[in-house]
Amino acid sequence: MNYVELLENARKNIGPYCKACPVCNGLACKNQIPGPGAKGSGDNAIRNYKAWQNYRLVQDPISDVKEIDTSSDFFGYKLKSPIIAGPVGAVKSHYGTLYDDLEYNQILLKGCKDAGIIGFTGDGKNKAVLEGACKAISSLDGIGVPTIKPWDMNTIFEKLDLVKSANPKAIAMDIDAGGLPFLKNQNPPAGVKTVDELKEIINYAKKPFIIKGIMSLASAKKAYEAGASAIVISNHGGRVLDSSLSTLSALEEIAPVMKNKLILIVDGGIRSGADVFKALALGADLVLIARPFVVSVYGGKEEGISLLTNKITEELKDAMLMCGAHNLKEIDKSMIKKEIL
Repeated sequence: MNYVELLENARKNIGPYCKACPVCNGLACKNQIPGPGAKGSGDNAIRNYKAWQNYRLVQDPISDVKEIDTSSDFFGYKLKSPIIAGPVGAVKSHYGTLYDDLEYNQILLKGCKDAGIIGFTGDGKNKAVLEGACKAISSLDGIGVPTIKPWDMNTIFEKLDLVKSANPKAIAMDIDAGGLPFLKNQNPPAGVKTVDELKEIINYAKKPFIIKGIMSLASAKKAYEAGASAIVISNHGGRVLDSSLSTLSALEEIAPVMKNKLILIVDGGIRSGADVFKALALGADLVLIARPFVVSVYGGKEEGISLLTNKITEELKDAMLMCGAHNLKEIDKSMIKKEIL
């Protein structure tokens, strides 16, 4: 199977909302919720994608680069490439009935491990979703990151007890999920958390803790104060707040101050190895990609995940070779330039 065939297979299995587009740029699914589309005006996912295209690579083929190393560290686990598969929930509602969340997470986690990367799993109102994800993570020696929604504190502690039993490499919370409709009406209330509440959660977790949904320097500083080990600079694919900044803009604000204090992960519209290169040049340590991995699962299961991972990794290697970087640490801002035509 090649990548074109993967997309063709996905179109047979996915939908009706996701179109398994050749480039996942948010245009075809605009305003479609249920579905992968963004909230309100629907332009946030589109802007996330376009923001990366405003930066171009600075070619420098006169160098001594012979071997390219794309490997990266994730809390002691060596990644083949600085790519993480993002958490996705309610796949039956948003992406089609072929898989439920339990089946999807099992395929995703195994596929990621086989491909030499790691995957985040989602969370939902159905307790079986997180339970299934934890079973899968446990069976893969902890190679996975369970993501917990910002429920009420008692529910969070119950879920932390469950995820700690799977001994994952890290635990995440997509704190911006408080903007999702199904969380807004929870009783007891779910949603935003104070720094003190996050401190309590992180101390209880006793694992590297990742806060996803950070979109400003002020929020990044609060995450650091709370004891987070990493943040994901993310606007939830535009699904929680209309008229949000692009994630690239947030990265540009956060990275100069928080680099080396937190592990910086960025998501939103990153679709190629060149985009990964740009993110690293702007200060990210890792990137998180969600929707294309969904398409890969629906188009080719574990093989699809391997195809996508290898495609992006080879594109990243090409960019590194032509810009003069041997390894990820050598990628810097001098290797990219803003060019808006």
